[in-house]
Amino acid sequence: MQKITGLDYKIKEMAARIRELREIEGLTTEQMAQKTGVSAEEYLACENGFSDLNFAFIYRCALAFNVDVTDIIEGCSPTLKFYTVTRRGKGQKIEQAHGMTYYNLAASFQNRIAEPLYVRSVYSEAAQHRDIELTTHAGQECDLIIEGKLKVQVGEHKVVLEPGDSIYYDSATPHGMIAVDGQDCLFYAIVLNPTGEPIPELQSAPLLSSAKGEKDSADRIYHRFVEVEEDENGTPTKITFKNTEHFNFAFDIVDAIADKDPNKRAMLHIAVDGTERSFTFKDMKRKSAQAANYFKSLGIQKGDRVLLVLGRHYQFWYAMLGLHKIGAIAIPAMNQLLSHDFEYRFKAAGVKTLLCTARGEAAAQAELAAKTCPGLQHKIIVDGKREGWRCFDEESALFSSHFERPENAAGGDDLMLMFFTSGTTGFPKIAAHNYKYALGHFHTARYWHNVDPNGLHLTISDTGWAKAMWGKFYGQWICEGGLFVYDFDRFHAEDILPMFAKYGITTFCAPPTMLRLMVKQDLSKYDLSTVKHMTTAGEALNPEVYRQFEKATGLQILEGFGQSESTMMIGNLTGAPHKVGSMGKPAPIYDIDLLDADGKSVPVGESGEIVVKTAYGTPCGLFTGYYGDEAKTKEVWHDGYYHTGDVAWRDEDGFFWYVGRADDVIKSSGYRIGPFEIESVIMELPYVLECGVSAEPDEVRGQVVKASIVLVKGTEGSEELKKEIQNYVKEHTAPYKYPRIVVFCESLPKTTSGKIQRNKL
Repeated sequence: MQKITGLDYKIKEMAARIRELREIEGLTTEQMAQKTGVSAEEYLACENGFSDLNFAFIYRCALAFNVDVTDIIEGCSPTLKFYTVTRRGKGQKIEQAHGMTYYNLAASFQNRIAEPLYVRSVYSEAAQHRDIELTTHAGQECDLIIEGKLKVQVGEHKVVLEPGDSIYYDSATPHGMIAVDGQDCLFYAIVLNPTGEPIPELQSAPLLSSAKGEKDSADRIYHRFVEVEEDENGTPTKITFKNTEHFNFAFDIVDAIADKDPNKRAMLHIAVDGTERSFTFKDMKRKSAQAANYFKSLGIQKGDRVLLVLGRHYQFWYAMLGLHKIGAIAIPAMNQLLSHDFEYRFKAAGVKTLLCTARGEAAAQAELAAKTCPGLQHKIIVDGKREGWRCFDEESALFSSHFERPENAAGGDDLMLMFFTSGTTGFPKIAAHNYKYALGHFHTARYWHNVDPNGLHLTISDTGWAKAMWGKFYGQWICEGGLFVYDFDRFHAEDILPMFAKYGITTFCAPPTMLRLMVKQDLSKYDLSTVKHMTTAGEALNPEVYRQFEKATGLQILEGFGQSESTMMIGNLTGAPHKVGSMGKPAPIYDIDLLDADGKSVPVGESGEIVVKTAYGTPCGLFTGYYGDEAKTKEVWHDGYYHTGDVAWRDEDGFFWYVGRADDVIKSSGYRIGPFEIESVIMELPYVLECGVSAEPDEVRGQVVKASIVLVKGTEGSEELKKEIQNYVKEHTAPYKYPRIVVFCESLPKTTSGKIQRNKL
């Protein structure tokens, strides 16, 4: 092989990565010179970027550091484990001097035992009149000529190869090659792993089977609006929607179920004091009618914005349905808002009415904000009384339990719902959804949550964030399943775990944050046998949490991915195989791709931003834009794509794997490091409760990896423990990914939706 060159910056980047790895491993330049088979002076010239690098040198460096060649060349690790396909003209390009350009044809494949290279040797007249430059590297090599002629020298032997000819040799013997006969030569060079070790067992993440979906009853209300095609395992292959022009969830689903099956259980609600309330769909129809009539009496009408800060109070469901019936726009929000949060929301959304819990400090904070917001006309207290506030419970009960659907009832493309997004930077944006959004959650409940129409579904979420709409409202009732709601103030795993058996909860969804707290309990003390299906979303699930839960319960947790701006975009669906740690595959209603910074689709194994193709229509469930902010909408929605800002890669089987938010990717010494991979490794340690990985500015490296760790109760942080964690990461990932900074914390900053705020670590 010959010396590699290319643009200076490429050489400098690779040289910096090599230096970083050498320093991490604690090796001297003399030791590396010995390992790479060059003099100390030659090694220093290479490491400082003053000399062309050759492939053999890079390969020897990779062996010395126990990383992949791709780590050094591209600054990121290969991801594929089963197979990789490289199309003509593609591959990892390595330009070099003396007329050689290499394309690595398997750069994304882990644990390669060979380096397959596609090589172009440019014909040079000058090269014909000088000695062939020779090099050596451990292992063996096979070269196969495709086009042109190649003169190869191995030791003292020289031979000219033509198309179809090949040569196989011990590459420890000095060798080199040039194109001859007046034209460029194209050939394959297969460089074999020199370690002499047995071929490692190459396995992709195992495919695990999910429970087959049950055939649903033909008389389900949703059939009026949804058409589904399934495979033999009950996995949906195509979902289309019909009769959506005037669709209104409150009338067309909830009231329709009440008319068909009035005594069917809609919700079992457990108050914080243990009070149990059971509601039928008839109850929901009547109570929502009273709410609608009450709101109408206050002058609230179609298009008015109403903010709901109600926690998990059962009144939330009455109010939401009532607002849908009159066409007012509902804006759920968290009950932890402070006065400035309320003020921003009142003004940004043009809020006319506030429904607020009497519990906690939310109402007091809202009162402070209301002083500067004259547009706020009504303050309504729920689950209690407060001076200067209307009382929802007393006043709404006075109104008729009948509400006729108006001729101009809101539906279809009319705005129905707004979410203040839980972004990590700047003011929250307002994601606006129309009435079709509810239908977009059909697959969320039916094929991801696997809701049992005769069971109880528990999603642990506050009604103030979008995940509640995923798991506590639309999809579950579209599938005619019952909701289980526990109205707690603070999450305590030991309080919730006994409820599964007591109330017969059949399906369950929780964010990874809460699952991590649950697995730290002795799960053998609790009966979870009624639970048939488990899911998680909100952030990526660390595989260790998955493994611990499966070990304790036998249940497999299926991941899903989406945003406040969408329903479930990517997920592990009923009946389909899944892989531990994977987000799954795109849901049938979304056309998903991964794009690089230039807006081009990335190949299998490479990271790219998750986007939704919208050039030929907006899928049911995707937001209509950011309310009142056209500029922000255009930032994320342009050129026929909605850009999520989340980064993932896709494997050979079409499964997506989460990397992180685009802004969270750490760039250190030329390497690109996804925080989630490191978090997952650290979470394997039994004394780690939570972990957040972020970037810390560094004058030399640009950024370094920082791990903020919450230890389990009874474990004390120490310098020795920090070193143990650092060494563990070095041993289980590429060394450059280890956290140079480790800090122990009492808790991690999170968004209202439970996601770790890495920018605040």
